[in-house]
Amino acid sequence: MKGCILDQASFDLNDMNLTPLLSCLDSWDHYDSTVHGDAAERITDAAVVITNKVRLDRQTILQAEHLKLVMLAATGTDNVDLAACKEKGVLVCNARQYSNAAVVQHTFALMLSLSTNLLAYHEDVRNGKWSQSPIFCLLDHPIRELENKTLGIVGYGNLGSSVAEVAKAFGMQVVICQRPNAAPSAGRLPLSEFLQSADFISIHAPLTADTKHLFSSAEFEQMKPDAVLINTARGAIVDVEALVTALQSGQIGGAGIDVLDQEPPENNYPLLGRDIPNLIVTPHTAWASVESRRRLVEQLTDNLKGWLAGEPRNIV
Repeated sequence: MKGCILDQASFDLNDMNLTPLLSCLDSWDHYDSTVHGDAAERITDAAVVITNKVRLDRQTILQAEHLKLVMLAATGTDNVDLAACKEKGVLVCNARQYSNAAVVQHTFALMLSLSTNLLAYHEDVRNGKWSQSPIFCLLDHPIRELENKTLGIVGYGNLGSSVAEVAKAFGMQVVICQRPNAAPSAGRLPLSEFLQSADFISIHAPLTADTKHLFSSAEFEQMKPDAVLINTARGAIVDVEALVTALQSGQIGGAGIDVLDQEPPENNYPLLGRDIPNLIVTPHTAWASVESRRRLVEQLTDNLKGWLAGEPRNIV
């Protein structure tokens, strides 16, 4: 039985032990990366395919004569046509909760960097401004404490609830957003009330029809003028053009963005402009600690072994 890894470089930088995974099948084809147009040819004789973000559309899946199992090296499934897999009898498994610690850590790294103006002060020091200061320090940029601030969380699953626990350790109040187009739920605020109450907002929701562009012009208008938005979930949850306008006009206080609706972005992507204040963009690395990637490989191995034993795990 043959396997194919379509984008191995997205989780293995030659620093992962893949031997337990690879030993499960007779042979493997390895590709560091794959463009969508090459996917069909590359999986043509594979029974098992591992993909992180390479898109497997309906035509690609139906043309793969030997395909029996798609393993996602990720939690999200939006890059795989699940209906086509079901029609063809192909099982789809994903990985779950392998990167919680890393995402929580990255969320607060962005939040703390923005609230303390860490990058601005770092640049000031490198540019010699501290050496020229008439006093012992620099106070050119405002610094805010997290204590007694309100953190609003969109998406209160494992990640959102883990972020809430850390927030409480900082002395923050936590509010949770009502799910879009869902029935009212105890302990959750309607979107409008949620937006008006939060000093920081952290997104941990999946991308669905209800959450696409959940944050756009109307939502930014309702946020506090010094509110900070953090998105480590899915890029398309935020309307990037509206976010640029909100930041440039001072409508909101800042944003920390780890995910975009186009990855990798083109050079002229709106959020890459140098004239956008109080914005930090990281290249979809919130999940990518060494420990997270190690747990991911272990889950892929367990998923494959379970399927081979007739006891599949993490079925989508």
